[in-house]
Amino acid sequence: MALMPYGLVKKILFMFNPETAHELSLQGLNLLYKFKLINLFFGKNKLKPVNIMGINFPNRVGLAAGLDKNGEYFKALSKCGFGFVEIGTVTPLAQDGNDRPRLFRLVSAQAIINRMGFNNKGVDALLENVKRSSFKGVLGINIGKNKNTTEENAVTDYLICLEKVYSHADYITINISSPNTPGLRDLQFGETLQNLLRDLKFKQRELTQQQNKYVPLVVKVAPDMSDKEIESLANTFIEFSIDGVIVSNTTVSREGVENLPDGNQQGGLSGKPLKDKADHVLQVMAIHLKKKIPIIAVGGISCADDAHKKIESGASLVQIYTGFIYQGPSLVHECVDRI
Repeated sequence: MALMPYGLVKKILFMFNPETAHELSLQGLNLLYKFKLINLFFGKNKLKPVNIMGINFPNRVGLAAGLDKNGEYFKALSKCGFGFVEIGTVTPLAQDGNDRPRLFRLVSAQAIINRMGFNNKGVDALLENVKRSSFKGVLGINIGKNKNTTEENAVTDYLICLEKVYSHADYITINISSPNTPGLRDLQFGETLQNLLRDLKFKQRELTQQQNKYVPLVVKVAPDMSDKEIESLANTFIEFSIDGVIVSNTTVSREGVENLPDGNQQGGLSGKPLKDKADHVLQVMAIHLKKKIPIIAVGGISCADDAHKKIESGASLVQIYTGFIYQGPSLVHECVDRI
């Protein structure tokens, strides 16, 4: 298991502001990877293979999108125990995201608030990194729309990204649930959602024929919905034969952190306080999907039992992000063992 005391590494990293620490940790991990030292420090990845969406996953525990937005570090990250990694969110054009500071640690709650705003170097830069990597593992690419793109033109952004990343992804995630891009969550409902999914599925069929390769489309949803809204979403996903659903993104709720320093910062809350809300959306979504569409569960996993509960509640796979920041690769290995 992990030979490096991650607690010591975390103590050093947490002396820096969160965004600087984020960049330093990824650069350090890349150095370990280049010098072939990752296994020595973090142990070997564990194999518990499973086939979901027609993809052979080495194990059920993945890295959620957001940690490696530009596809610069995912080979190194994949060696931390993950059965799959998801990169992005990427947009057609490069954008700076929101002003700093935009990332806040709530250490006592094992939580993070971010309002990054899809900061990324654009889809072409991400693709260059993916092509150079010759990655052999399972790779998800998470796509979104640029901040300045109107809701009426949003589908164009998704289609641009879909077409560009299609041949390089094992699955593609449609991110319509980040709270940090104005109007993005409006794409989750009604005729707007139906039009988006219709166009994306049409493009998927077209690309499948052209490339003789079927790449599953997965939709990532928000946790801030009523049970009725979740039911409506599930029915729409079934109607349009969506290949998978990620439950869920960050929350705009501040329940449990409202009295903490930075607890009322604007943005999406992730980590331990998200667990109950994410678990509820998972359970309701699973009921209405009726096992017709697999679910990837993410949100609030801070121990192996949390991951196991998500599988028991109807998920086929799980993803970790904030728990990985606070606990390191040992959490990934423990989750793999437990489920």
